Amino acid sequence: MPYKNKSDRNYKRERQYDGRPDVKKRRAARNRARYKLMKEGKVRVGDGKDVDHKKPLTRGGSNRRGNLRAVPAGKNRSFKRNSDHSIAGSKKKAVKKTRK
Repeated sequence: MPYKNKSDRNYKRERQYDGRPDVKKRRAARNRARYKLMKEGKVRVGDGKDVDHKKPLTRGGSNRRGNLRAVPAGKNRSFKRNSDHSIAGSKKKAVKKTRK
């Protein structure tokens, strides 16, 4: 969420969040994924591309090469949003089970 004034941003809170073990683990996974594509020559530093997971890590995806692709940053970061700024369609849908 963009800030209107720089003074609205809480840097202390961000440091506390960025230092959490689960956040560090996810960041390390993203870095490993980018490194894989850098070794193949698909992305470079400063080329404006993001490493996208076809099946997101938050939905059970992995960092396997088959799940990774290089896409322009604008495409990877421009998801349809709900009115509360969450990603549209990100909530899990209830699945009805039928008995046989």
